[in-house]
Amino acid sequence: MTNPSADSPTTSDEPEAVAEAATRVFGAALPLARRFVELLTEHGVERGLIGPREVDRLWSRHVLNSAVVGELMPAGCRVVDVGSGAGLPGIPLQIARPDLRLTLLEPMARRVAWLEEVVAELGLTTTVVRGRAEEPGVRKRLRDFDVVTARAVAPLAKLAGWGLPLLRPGGVLLALKGASAHEELARDKSAVTAIGGARQEVASCGSGIVADATTVIVVERGNATKSRDTRRNSRKDR
Repeated sequence: MTNPSADSPTTSDEPEAVAEAATRVFGAALPLARRFVELLTEHGVERGLIGPREVDRLWSRHVLNSAVVGELMPAGCRVVDVGSGAGLPGIPLQIARPDLRLTLLEPMARRVAWLEEVVAELGLTTTVVRGRAEEPGVRKRLRDFDVVTARAVAPLAKLAGWGLPLLRPGGVLLALKGASAHEELARDKSAVTAIGGARQEVASCGSGIVADATTVIVVERGNATKSRDTRRNSRKDR
């Protein structure tokens, strides 16, 4: 395994197509995206941020597929990335969309340290907060956001219980999901509605740009939400 070169992204799958997509998605900020991939390549496995098999597909599977979700976000909106972990999707989003006012929310101290290092290294304006979305102190501090993002954090119903209270009415939860997104939405739709979710749909981001478009479940917050006390099981589910 080798680090990405200084000139273009490299992956084990379709490097030319990935390089073209990266240029389209990141534009003048592509050097920052390259540096983020270098940092993940160098330190991600040893610090428990990514699995060894993910190194060769960081661009196609993780970075590009995170950044294209910005298609669903209006200019200058406030975004909180719940359970940010390695910085996905938050860091690629911030690189591609410097207009976003982004907060990374992560409960684990070692991952918070990583996120703070990356933000400093790349010179981003991103805020890093340690905590869990369901904690009263976090909900008091982080509120009335336009967008909540989450990737591989929890099933939709539980995620909605954590994320919707952080949104303003009319704000949206964007849950990055896989091929089973439609089935998950059908399964959890009633529960999400009971929590306070209004419009619920599956969207596709990056079509015509990335090889595999990113599937996102979109949940709009209604005028009121009902918080679920999920703290008892939060450690097990994240």
